[in-house]
Amino acid sequence: MIVQLLDFNNSNRDLCDLIYHRIVASPQQRISFAEYMELVLYHPQHGYYTNNEVQIGKHGDFFTSPHLGADFGEVLAEQFVQMWEILGKPQIFTIVEMGAGQGILAADILAYLQRQYQDFFQLLEYFIVEKSPILKAEQQQRLMDIKAVRWCNWDEISADSIVGCLFSNELVDALPVHQFIIENGQIKEVYITAETQVQEDGEIEMKLKEISGEVSTPRIIEYFELVGIDLSESTYTDGYRSEVNLAALDWISTVTEKLQRGYLLTIDYGYPAYRYYNFHRREGTLKCYYRHQHHNNPYLYVGKQDLTAHVDFTALEKHGKLRGLDLVGFTQQGLFLMSLGLGNRIAALSADDGKVLDLAAFLRRREALHQLIDPMGLGGFGVLLQCKGLNDEEKGCKLQGLIVPD
Repeated sequence: MIVQLLDFNNSNRDLCDLIYHRIVASPQQRISFAEYMELVLYHPQHGYYTNNEVQIGKHGDFFTSPHLGADFGEVLAEQFVQMWEILGKPQIFTIVEMGAGQGILAADILAYLQRQYQDFFQLLEYFIVEKSPILKAEQQQRLMDIKAVRWCNWDEISADSIVGCLFSNELVDALPVHQFIIENGQIKEVYITAETQVQEDGEIEMKLKEISGEVSTPRIIEYFELVGIDLSESTYTDGYRSEVNLAALDWISTVTEKLQRGYLLTIDYGYPAYRYYNFHRREGTLKCYYRHQHHNNPYLYVGKQDLTAHVDFTALEKHGKLRGLDLVGFTQQGLFLMSLGLGNRIAALSADDGKVLDLAAFLRRREALHQLIDPMGLGGFGVLLQCKGLNDEEKGCKLQGLIVPD
C-alpha cells in the first residue's frame, strides 16, 4: 500500500493538520478514502471547492464544455424547450442546475431562451444548487440581472415540487468515492492512517499511509449486486483496485424525491458498469487535476487540486429505477449535441469559411465545436436521461437529443 509524505509547501497546512487530527480521533485511527476526499474537496474552510484555490477554465486546473463557447448551452436549451412541450407546456417549468460552476452555462442557456423562446423564458424558473460558496458568489455576480435565477439548498426544495428538468454537467465525477482493493479474493476497503516523526531541526514530518480492512458499510457489497458485477470471478485477481460512489446513489435519491414530473439529465465522463469494472482497469479511474496537469496521487497539493472519478452510469440508472425513475436513454455527448443542432452549426460555419468571421475567430470557433463532439474527449462523455411522472403518451415522445442524426 502507498506511504505518502505530505508536502506542506504545496499543500494547505491547516487542512493537513485537520486530516491528521481527524485520523487520530477516529476509533481505529483511520478514515475511509471517501471521508478524505470529502475533506480535501469540500471542507467548509479549507476544501478545494470552498476556498480560493478552485481554478476553472482554460488557464485553470480543468475546463468544461461551457468554456468552449455558448453553443453547448444553446443547444442544451433546445432540449429543455422540447421537454416543456412534451409535458404539455406547464405554466411553470423549473430547471434545476446542480453544480453550476462559474455560472457560464446558466448564462448561455438563459440568454438564448430569452432571445429565441420568449414565451418559455417568461414562465421559466431556474434554480441553482451549489455547494461551493466561492463558485456561488461568482455565479451570483454573473447572473445578477436575471430574475428567473434563484439559489437554494436541497432542504429548501419541497418534495415532489419540481415540474421540469434537473440537470448536471460534470458534477457526479466530483462526489467522494470509497476505494477498494481485492486481497485473497475478497473485497477490502482502502483506509488512510497517519504517522508523524520529529526531525532533527524540530520540523514535524507527517505521512499518510494506506491500509486495507473490512468494508465500512455493507452498501459497498450491495452496490455490486445492484450493478451486476461479480468481483469474486477469477478474472479479478489480487491487487485489483477501483472505486464505489455511494454518494452518487444518495444524490439520485435526493433528486428523485424533489422531482414530481419531468426529467433528470446527467452529463459526465464515465462508463456502464461492465466497462467501469473491466478487469483490465486494475487501478480504477481516480484522477487528480492541478494546473491542467493530471496525475494519480491524491496526497499531493492537498486542498489545492481537484480529485475526480469516472461515473458508473449503470449505478445511476439502476438506483434511479428503485427510486421511481424510468430510463429514457443513454448516449454520448457528441451524438446528443449533433442531434440537437450542433451539426447544423458546424455546417453553417463551414459554409461561411471565414467570410463573416475573421480568420482567427473562425478557426477558434471551428476548433471549439469539434472539441465538443470529439469522441476521444468531451464528445465521449456519457449523457443519461431519466424521467418521472410521465404518462405513456409523454414517454412515447422521443427526445430530440436521443434521435441519432442521419
